Amino acid sequence: MENNLKISDGPDISVRLGRLHLKNPVMLASGTSGYGEEYARFINLNQIGGIIVKGTSLHPRLGNPPARVYETAGGMLNSIGLQNVGVERFVKEKLPFLKNLDTRVIVNIFGNSTEEYGEVAKRLDGAEGVSALEINISCPNVKEGCMLFGTDARLTYQVVNRVRESTRLPLMVKLSPNVTDIVGIARAAVEGGTEILSLINCPSGMAVDIKTRKPVLGFVLGGLSGPAIKPIALRMLWEVYRANLGVPLVGIGGITTGNDAIEYMIVGASAVEIGTANLIDPEASVKVVEGLRSYCNENGIKNISEIVGTLKC
Repeated sequence: MENNLKISDGPDISVRLGRLHLKNPVMLASGTSGYGEEYARFINLNQIGGIIVKGTSLHPRLGNPPARVYETAGGMLNSIGLQNVGVERFVKEKLPFLKNLDTRVIVNIFGNSTEEYGEVAKRLDGAEGVSALEINISCPNVKEGCMLFGTDARLTYQVVNRVRESTRLPLMVKLSPNVTDIVGIARAAVEGGTEILSLINCPSGMAVDIKTRKPVLGFVLGGLSGPAIKPIALRMLWEVYRANLGVPLVGIGGITTGNDAIEYMIVGASAVEIGTANLIDPEASVKVVEGLRSYCNENGIKNISEIVGTLKC
């Protein structure tokens, strides 16, 4: 029997993040799905709203020494150190696959200086297939750059403003939880020119081998991710949403189900990123999309944006 059901007959789960339009609110978080091609044998990447590729720098990086990953209660520590092929090889070797996808491709960028951030953005400006940039000012497991910029409002403004001057692409800034005033950092990013804020990146953590009395991770410190950080991420997103900064928010941290994503949207997120869950279940992102659709059907919601920021307290 032919299925004549039209997309318009179901709930509208598409969202707009400023100039960036997504078919649904679910994106793969940077660093958890490589450059997309690695995940294509597990899921149909066209079923999700977007893919944020792993952090890309001006020059290739080897990353941190092993051990790089350690399982913890309710999550994991990672200390990859932003290993990547560099922007030149990304454009030549990785983008040809990505630009043929029917989903948004967002490139996470970082650098050791404002000049490097600007140069990476400049080289991606106008690159076919790139829909937006996510500015990483919050990675907790590198010695230079990133978190240095994301924990100081003045430096946050400077790096975002430099990237804004270097590209016409929509910008999203990924915020660090390792701060005392996330609203102040968020405001500086908006004043610098970002159109979207994503939060949070990983809180910094560590683990110790009691037999050797040495750090488990080769870099000593790593980023804590997974369900363990969800309450922290929800609280920080809510704080930024209440500040009314005038830009859409993207929630990150411990999302494994559609219900998790709904929680983030209720406290103010217009979209979400799926990270550690991808490493547990490669189909997690697609299942979250279906969970969002089911929630809308069950609750008579015609447009998923109706639930954004509807927390009652």
